[in-house]
Amino acid sequence: MAQKWWQFAVVYQIYPRSFADTDGDGVGDLGGVLEHLDHLEKLGVDVVWLSPVYPSPMDDNGYDITDYHDVDPVFGSLADLDTLVKQLHARGIKVVMDLVVNHTSDEHPWFIESRSGPESANRDWYWWRPARDGTVPGEPGAEPNNWGSFFSGPAWEYDEESGDYYLHLFSKKQPDLNWENPEVRRAVYDMMRWWVDRDIDGFRMDVINLISKDPALPDGKVRLGERFATLGRQVVDGPRVHEYLTEMHREVFAGVERPLLLVGETLDVSIDEARKYTDQERQELDMVFQLEHLKIDRGASKWDILPFDMRLLRGSLAAWQEGLADVGWNSLYWDNHDRPRVVSRFGDDGELRERSAKLLATVLHMQRGTPYIYQGQELGMTNFPFTSIEQFADIESINYYEESVAMGEDPEAVLASLRARSRDNGRTPMQWDDSPHAGFTTGRPWLPVNPNHQQVNAARQVDDPASVFSYHRDLIRLRHEEPVVALGDFTLDEPDHPQLFAFTRRHDGAELRVVANFSGDIAEVPPRLQRATADSPIVLANVDGPHDSTVLEPWETRIHLRPSEAAAAR
Repeated sequence: MAQKWWQFAVVYQIYPRSFADTDGDGVGDLGGVLEHLDHLEKLGVDVVWLSPVYPSPMDDNGYDITDYHDVDPVFGSLADLDTLVKQLHARGIKVVMDLVVNHTSDEHPWFIESRSGPESANRDWYWWRPARDGTVPGEPGAEPNNWGSFFSGPAWEYDEESGDYYLHLFSKKQPDLNWENPEVRRAVYDMMRWWVDRDIDGFRMDVINLISKDPALPDGKVRLGERFATLGRQVVDGPRVHEYLTEMHREVFAGVERPLLLVGETLDVSIDEARKYTDQERQELDMVFQLEHLKIDRGASKWDILPFDMRLLRGSLAAWQEGLADVGWNSLYWDNHDRPRVVSRFGDDGELRERSAKLLATVLHMQRGTPYIYQGQELGMTNFPFTSIEQFADIESINYYEESVAMGEDPEAVLASLRARSRDNGRTPMQWDDSPHAGFTTGRPWLPVNPNHQQVNAARQVDDPASVFSYHRDLIRLRHEEPVVALGDFTLDEPDHPQLFAFTRRHDGAELRVVANFSGDIAEVPPRLQRATADSPIVLANVDGPHDSTVLEPWETRIHLRPSEAAAAR
């Protein structure tokens, strides 16, 4: 593929609600982002992805939008956002906005008009359907089909005034837009052009592979013991999704001369479909977020927790590296606003937290793809020690708890699942210092601050060359300075080793090797790997030397680099 600027870039995700609060209301705001631009510049990131700051009732913390052309007062103003964009640009950092167009808020004017009755001009902007034949509207089982919402319960909400149901794949306050309607698509494209004209550098497109549904809305399969069908192929990678994205590219991005970043969150996407989404010749997306590697420790649902198996993780990541090797591009990520903290999930959040956080960062940043850092990940932030349901704010978590307990499940067992998997783990306030609320706010934070903020915070790490923060900075610098990191191919080494995640990147005569002990036990390095790294200097490691080439300590990782002859000559 032709070289693109985003192959050399690192993206930093900001969840404004939890980043920094300047007015003391306990909720982060754009002023808080402006106050910490030095942090981003020192880290060395190239792009900021800003989670939604649009006006919203906040049923799903801003992913339920009432106005796509403004900023919610809780975050500031449109003028504040303009200032932020200008100041980031002045530091050489691009800004990507979250695009949420699978659904709106039920308080959006489009939906309010649509809800006014069957004769509304906007009725077909959403998925309205009557009750099943032979049923009583509003009663259980009368829903137009048997789909379950991603947020528990049915995917249909009955509207008494009009006598019909509307579709919501997520919260009932997030009705799905009907992309079959060309007026909907035109309105969305107009809005996107408006943001591009305001110097936004691209979009992260929320659940974008759900926008096309089969108009027949067929029933799905219901798993044993469950009430509703699990959403899957009925809504994922729908029949017209590639058509819509090609149209979007043509209508919004074609002819824009400055570089943009177009990344799609694609739930349950296959490698074959991801190749289509990111094939440059098709002009749809630049890269996708896929979730396969974050499902290796779960059973039938995200709340069904299985033991972590590094071999499954290694196999999944390698398959995506190989699957998109000749066509397409990977988004590389562990954490985001929808995920628990990776150091608690796949690493060691106890005594070896720093070392395992550095290993996880190494494995992520040295693969082929564009790395994403979620706020606090550069510090090695961990999951929160939740002890009661009252500590949660996430609608998905609360709904799951209430539904599970109502069905007779043990509340403590449900809470244990939430403690490990709730989205609120990634949403606790950013830990800036060791003050009472971690420097996040002078008021009462909207989510509790992790009690480990006295040890894990930016103030302790930014100027410490041995910190997790500094290690991330070194990884970013390596990507910027060594073309093999961005452009090299990928070969998995030692694919059957029970502890090692090792791989090689090659480009233009340069060779980079990563050796990582993905476990809390000492790992022996096979002789062939010892020989392969013997003549490659270590350029970065998470354990101070001298290094024994025959073994790796628990959670130890090393990056070996043999530069190209041209680079060596320089």
